[in-house]
Amino acid sequence: MEKEKLAVLKAEINAQVKEIEAIYIRIEERKRKRDQAGLESLAYQLHNLYCAFEDLFKIIAETFENHIQDKGKYHLELLKRMTIPIEGVRPHFLSEECFFLLDNLRSFRHLFRHAYSYELDRRKLKIVLDDAIALQGMYQRDLNAFLNSFATRATRRAPTINRA
Repeated sequence: MEKEKLAVLKAEINAQVKEIEAIYIRIEERKRKRDQAGLESLAYQLHNLYCAFEDLFKIIAETFENHIQDKGKYHLELLKRMTIPIEGVRPHFLSEECFFLLDNLRSFRHLFRHAYSYELDRRKLKIVLDDAIALQGMYQRDLNAFLNSFATRATRRAPTINRA
């Protein structure tokens, strides 16, 4: 990958990670509230968390391949694509563990957006919250591995200088 293109990608990823981390801060604040309004606010932040992750995936897909054909399955296909290394283009972005947690968040986001008369179930919300918290450390590990792979590739391609 060209140096300039990689710099833009890293800058966009870093900006999006700041958004994700800001949502995690709001989640921490909201999870202490026990009333219905607090529960709904927490659910909204969990919804926002998946949306922010999906925006991160779009940045990566648009940089490299962005050709998802079936718009009806766009959200799932974009998430799945992040687990797939594309030979000669990019490494995978997400581990299977992150995929599983993010897929649960994706499902929750869909339910939150489309179940207008749905009463939030505290037990189910706790499962999604636990997944989101577990995801916080994991996604950072996957992100670092993804970005470090470009540094490794550049090192392998760089000519060595023999100093005799």
